[in-house]
Formats: sequence, C-alpha cells, structure tokens
Amino acid sequence: MNHELMYILWNPDLVAFHVGPLQVRWYSLCWLIGLALAYMVVQWLFKDQGIMTRNVQSKDPKTGRMRHEELNVFEPLFIYCFLGILIGARLGHCLFYQPDYYLTSAKGFMEMLLPIHITADGSWHFTGYEGLASHGGTLGLIIALWLYVRWSKLSLWQVLDNIAIATGITAFFIRIGNLMNSEIIGRATDVPWAFVFELVDKLPRHPGQLYEALCYLLLFVIMLCLYSRERSRDCSRGCRSAYPGTSFRCPWSSDTAARRRNRQCRRTPAPAPDAGTAGCWAPWRPLFWRTPAP
Repeated sequence: MNHELMYILWNPDLVAFHVGPLQVRWYSLCWLIGLALAYMVVQWLFKDQGIMTRNVQSKDPKTGRMRHEELNVFEPLFIYCFLGILIGARLGHCLFYQPDYYLTSAKGFMEMLLPIHITADGSWHFTGYEGLASHGGTLGLIIALWLYVRWSKLSLWQVLDNIAIATGITAFFIRIGNLMNSEIIGRATDVPWAFVFELVDKLPRHPGQLYEALCYLLLFVIMLCLYSRERSRDCSRGCRSAYPGTSFRCPWSSDTAARRRNRQCRRTPAPAPDAGTAGCWAPWRPLFWRTPAP
C-alpha cells in the first residue's frame, strides 16, 4: 500500500496570480489581506472609543486669530504601521538571516532596499521583497507606534491595546502565507491529517503553521468578544492575559532543523516569530499601569 496516499501532498504554486508581467505571490497576498483586515478592526476600535480625531489649535492665515479644528489621528496610523512593519521586516530578514549575501556586495545591498533581483549580466527584474522577518517587523512596528503616539498625543497603552486585538487576524493570514510557502513545517508524524511538504522532503509532517494560524484566529475571536462584552475604553482588559498565548507553538509540531534547511535552499520570506517575550508583560500591566480614559 502506498502510504503517501494517506496524507495530504502539499506543493502549491507560490504565485497566486499575475498582473501583466508582475507576479503576486500567496505570501504577499496573505500579508496584504491581514493588514487590510487589521486596519478595519483598529478603525472600528478607534471609532468605538471616540479617539478618531482630536481638537487642535491653528492660526488662521487670513485673520491671524487662533481657531479650533478637528485633526484625524487615525488615518496616519496605517502609514506609520505599514512603513514600520515593511522596513523592519525587510531589514530583519536581511540582517538576521542573510547578512553574508546582502551586506557583502553592492548588488546585495541594492536588493535589500529595492524589490528587484539583479542578474549576473547586470540586468534586473521585479521580484517583490523576497524575505520578510516578522520579528524585524515587530521591532519596526514598535518604533513606528512610538513615533505615532508622540505625534497624535494619544495614550501609548491605549494604542497598543487596540493593535493587540487586531494582531491575531494579521498573524493568522501570515501563517497561511507560511503554509503556502511550505515554511514552519512540523515534525514527522503518522497522524492522518499530516502534510507531505514536497518542497522540503517526502516525510509526513505536522502542519505546524496551520496549527498556529488556527490558534491566532481563535485568540483574535476571543479578544474581540471580550472587548465587545466589556465595551471598556481600557480596551483589552481581558485581552492582556490572552495575548501571550499568541506565541504558543507546540514543541511536537515544529521542526527547526527542517525549517532552517528549507530557508537555506529557497530565498523566501522567513517565518514569523513568537510574540511571547513582549506579551508576557501584558497580564501584569494592570497592576502597574492603567490606561486613562480619553
């Protein structure tokens, strides 16, 4: 009996569709969907908390008198987050995983900054950013949010709480992108739902990225339900104790050695890391810091 027939053979096309000569990869598409949904969730949270705008004073250029007007503080948040995540994720991949490639030649340095691949004859073609490390993106996001709250004058913890609620849905789609790239594969197993990641080897393995994706989705639903029930301006009162769970990774569903071999063989985006280090602070924050109502 062919035992491979008992398992899911996994070898999808990395490209979702083409737009003219441009390729749109599944991983990039999942990132965009995740960010778009997070944008809508945070927008709803800002509206619900009444912090979409703030009153500012400005001088009328005609009369010279001071006037009051409302400044939309939500819309710039997306730009801050998008640029922080993209720049951080790109630099994180290049500096943490492939510094010997990107930092040892002008060609590698150009490819680190621009979404292109330079061939041996000096020509180039568009590839998109082939490598995004989410721990770099997390660091970039933190810096971007710090700059944002300095500009918007909002509470840092209130903004972080809102971002925390939306993080789960973005992380879910990033893990689905990892699945499409055959990344974050699990350990060898004989369970009937095992995947055979043909780009890596012929062993049936736990779909580790799928487990994590479902965990992120579940926590997103739980946090959203907690917020909807409490309707608190301290918006993630119940979420702080749940958020460290987003770092959950079953030890029997992750094969670090196989993931490292796969990343060395293919210049694909690096898998996203855990958020547990930062999240461990969350359950204890109410003991030391309370977010003031706007």
